[in-house]
Amino acid sequence: MSLAGHFSYWVTIFLMVAGLFILISRGNLIKKLVGLGIFQTSVYLLYIAPGKLIGGTAPILADNFTVYSNPLPHVLILTAIVVGVATLALGLALTVRIRETYGSIEEDEILAADLVDDAPAAEEKR
Repeated sequence: MSLAGHFSYWVTIFLMVAGLFILISRGNLIKKLVGLGIFQTSVYLLYIAPGKLIGGTAPILADNFTVYSNPLPHVLILTAIVVGVATLALGLALTVRIRETYGSIEEDEILAADLVDDAPAAEEKR
């Protein structure tokens, strides 16, 4: 098979690498959530792409059809999408609470604020 025959796998790899890069390289929590969403989309595509057979139909028994597509990957991805939306909603809610507490959604600023808050407690222990 040629490279064009594996187009969906190349798109999956590109989305996976892009999502992982955004997740690791960015300090902004919203950008991290976007990277996580892109990464999740690549996993959905990875499961859906081989689930469809060319010439396959829904698995309803009939005399006219002999090739059937497996519906299980599609059902699993529907569940994964629901879990992904819930995860994104939780991440956004946590980001709002972090913004209210620290006044920023930048990871380095949050870590610096934690170090400043922990410094007096460390001096008291001495």
